[in-house]
Amino acid sequence: MSSANGPANATEYIQHHLTNLTVGEGFWSFHLDTFIISLCLGLLFLILFRLVARKATSGVPSGLQNFVEIMVEFVDTQVKDCFHGQDKLIAPLALTIFMWVFLMNFMDLLPVDLLPLIAKWFGVDYLRVVPTTDLNLTFGMSLSVFFIVLFYGFKIKGVGGMTKEFLTHPFGPALFPVNFILKLVEELARPISLSLRLFGNLYAGELIFILIALLPWWIQWSLGGVWAIFHILVITLQAFIFMMLTIVYISLVHDSH
Repeated sequence: MSSANGPANATEYIQHHLTNLTVGEGFWSFHLDTFIISLCLGLLFLILFRLVARKATSGVPSGLQNFVEIMVEFVDTQVKDCFHGQDKLIAPLALTIFMWVFLMNFMDLLPVDLLPLIAKWFGVDYLRVVPTTDLNLTFGMSLSVFFIVLFYGFKIKGVGGMTKEFLTHPFGPALFPVNFILKLVEELARPISLSLRLFGNLYAGELIFILIALLPWWIQWSLGGVWAIFHILVITLQAFIFMMLTIVYISLVHDSH
């Protein structure tokens, strides 16, 4: 962590670090830093895993190959335990979600002022380096999961099956208005809770790092180090939860009531 040098006081320092690099205004504003950093991390994951897959050997593996194999086996085990359907896309989807969310969360462990300072050298005044502290991104990812679940629901059960589920579950056809309302609330609650859980945990972690950066330099590293060690568990757990809930939601639409 490094202390605040630019802003005049603590309030301005915190506001500065919580402000996105934005183009446009109001509803049409676009967070460039969230988009660019998340895109770069996604490409890093794809390129890294692709290179390891192409150079994989059956002999003594490299450390990077070991890491990739551990991640693949870990995710594959979780999918086999939770998903009982037959679909070859679920495991790659789960692996992509876990690694991408983990990498975006991991940005929270970088020194608070490091990347914003580098960006300032190039004339960029604002830069938030943790994409998952942006509610737009977490909600967008949750909506993607929501539409994937709907896609599998219509693919497996058809329009008739989905309509029947909305109108007859859980109280039977006689109470179809109640069933529809409850089912609608259940479906809409999933992306909202999924996005807010990830956003809330990472936003809180980011804010604590910013507050630690306001302390004298001689205490920043001790407190920041302790919090960073604990935060490693948080960022990993949040990536795991996002992946597992996605698998569970998709698995549920494969089951018939």
